[in-house]
Amino acid sequence: RKHRVEPDALADLGEQLRSKLALIEAGSERIAELQRALSEARSRYDEAAAALTSQRRLAAGKLDAAVAGELAPLKLEAARFRTALAPAEPGPAGADRIEFEVSTNPGAPFGPLTRIASGGELSRFILALKVALAEAGGASTMIFDEIDRGVGGAVASAIGERLARLSQRSQLLVVTHSPQVAARARHHYRIEKSHGPDGTRTTVRKLTPAERREEIARMLSGAAVTDEARAQAARLLEAA
Repeated sequence: RKHRVEPDALADLGEQLRSKLALIEAGSERIAELQRALSEARSRYDEAAAALTSQRRLAAGKLDAAVAGELAPLKLEAARFRTALAPAEPGPAGADRIEFEVSTNPGAPFGPLTRIASGGELSRFILALKVALAEAGGASTMIFDEIDRGVGGAVASAIGERLARLSQRSQLLVVTHSPQVAARARHHYRIEKSHGPDGTRTTVRKLTPAERREEIARMLSGAAVTDEARAQAARLLEAA
């Protein structure tokens, strides 16, 4: 009645109480043991985190050099790129905070890529990054969704040329509204939406050479396709 158990459970209860008493009497020894284990674990973590930081610095240097080599062809001759590592709260991924930083004008300080670069510059920096990573052994298929956003003219042409060279080693799927980029593709698909009683349907259709020229002409001129646009589309396709 005192311990609120059945008579047959008294033996088990006695064993539990003896175990608890032993833990209390040896509590200081157990605490010291746990502290030693914690210290050893922290030492192993610090060693592994330091090794990871060292490897990251080596990889960052190689990535920075690879990206730097891609900037001039993308009309970013004056821009600079770097991978910044800073100490961070230790965690499962190490003790580093990693951020891509850029300087887009001569003499300008570095700042976070997402805040410093304009829309068109950001697209090109991302392309340079993907190209550098692909050459280091990335995926065999890459998808670019409007990587030419915010650019046109010679810059769009430079992006199309770089994508074409990259496609010699990897399969590329590019969603684009730029005629300079579309003209560089080996195959041209048009994505169309239709609305009916069953809702909205999206279809993808491969274009014939004649349809491709007409589509690029439409990109150049808008809704009303002119003969001048068709001639310009033909020149873009011949130059690709």
